[in-house]
Amino acid sequence: MHTSKISGLGFYVPENIVTNDDLSKVMDTNDAWIQERTGIQERRHIKKGDGNSTSIMGVKAATIALERAELKPKDIDMIVFATLSPEMYFPGGGVQVQEMMGMRTIPALDVRNQCSGFVYAMSVADQFIKTGMYKHVLVIGAENHSGGLDFSTRGRSVSVIFGDGAGAAVVSRNENNEGGILSTHLHSEGKHKDELALQGPSTGYWVPEIIADNPQENIPYYPTMNGQFVFKHAIVRFSEVIKEGLDANGLKVEDIDMFIPHQANLRISQFIQKKLKLSDDQVYNNIQSYGNTTAASIPIALTEAWEKGKIKKGDLVVLAAFGSGFTWGSVIIRW
Repeated sequence: MHTSKISGLGFYVPENIVTNDDLSKVMDTNDAWIQERTGIQERRHIKKGDGNSTSIMGVKAATIALERAELKPKDIDMIVFATLSPEMYFPGGGVQVQEMMGMRTIPALDVRNQCSGFVYAMSVADQFIKTGMYKHVLVIGAENHSGGLDFSTRGRSVSVIFGDGAGAAVVSRNENNEGGILSTHLHSEGKHKDELALQGPSTGYWVPEIIADNPQENIPYYPTMNGQFVFKHAIVRFSEVIKEGLDANGLKVEDIDMFIPHQANLRISQFIQKKLKLSDDQVYNNIQSYGNTTAASIPIALTEAWEKGKIKKGDLVVLAAFGSGFTWGSVIIRW
């Protein structure tokens, strides 16, 4: 059986910076309120006319990742595209990336696991490579949140959190069997599906029904979140799935060189860091600058940490995510 490794990384975020002060001009909030609850100082939003979309940002991130992997689009055997915000209900972003990058008639798989989408996508890529079916799999996490948020006081508890962007990783066959992805671990608990959700439009609740059934103050086509409930479950599941991954490989928390959590909320990351007794040098957070970019958050943070030299050959890198569904997972990597 083969093993897999990350051979290239890249990320892209829009140029348009939206600060907390910018948001305070359109809703009843302020910089101190947002930072105290989330740790976020600013985020990037697509600006109308800037040429960006979920898939286009994915292509931009993927182009960088391919260059760093020293590969061409024709070398990719499969695309796994993770997002909750595709520009079309169907088809998904994967085939759009395949067309825009001029790839062969390779399979394109879309993953809809929201905040844990990239972790799930990495697990899929790892399994396809382990079985010998493919040699190079392009994994993308991309989000355009700003196109579907309620920028009013009514929606502030959710809208201040999210940003736009994309990250990509090329997962390749590990020819020399040095390091690579050691294991992936995935879970879900559907009974909490309504605690972080967007109800419609959907085939069960389409636009005319929504308009007829709901007054303007209760609009189900904006996302809703039970913040405290999500926080309490996140800190438990993060810890569990990290330990599960370490135990599966005979490792301990002390062996972690770099922990990159999904950038959901800085307070969650800090809680997990304290619980695991990790130093600031062992955890990478960038939610302060980009907000929560859902499926894109881990590849953006992973790429940025690697670019800054915080991840070196031989390091033990742990990725972990928790989000809507609820779904959660981890990836254990020897760099």
